[in-house]
Amino acid sequence: MGRARFFLAMAEFTLTPEEVESAIEQTGAQSRNRCLEISPTHAVAVHEVDQSALRPGRLVSGPTQFALADLVLWYLTFGALGRIEPMALTSDLSIRFLRPAQGQRAYARAELEKAGRTMVIGTVRIWMDDAPDRLVSTAQGTYVLPRND
Repeated sequence: MGRARFFLAMAEFTLTPEEVESAIEQTGAQSRNRCLEISPTHAVAVHEVDQSALRPGRLVSGPTQFALADLVLWYLTFGALGRIEPMALTSDLSIRFLRPAQGQRAYARAELEKAGRTMVIGTVRIWMDDAPDRLVSTAQGTYVLPRND
């Protein structure tokens, strides 16, 4: 995408976190996650930690963090496309756990690395509560887009 076209797309971007939440609700999915921010280049989500997400020592489980990374990458895909695309699918996702995760809320921020016709690639940073400078995990993933044949 050329520089001028990118800035035009940014100026025309209208997707909101509320629209994302509404679309997710319409699928019938129940979740402890919420979309907080969305743009063509990033998305932010939060997971309200409950007892089912905890391991001994009150540590937030790896699968919970992995699911949050996957979800925020899905939101990032919506932002990169400028529309909600429920059929976008995870192609690849890897995660590194950096330190024990303890807290009431897990936040994830996905940053766009590349958006093309067939895929969206992003990097995710996850932290607990109000400590974005103290990452608990980081992930990178790819979402593939449905073909319009």
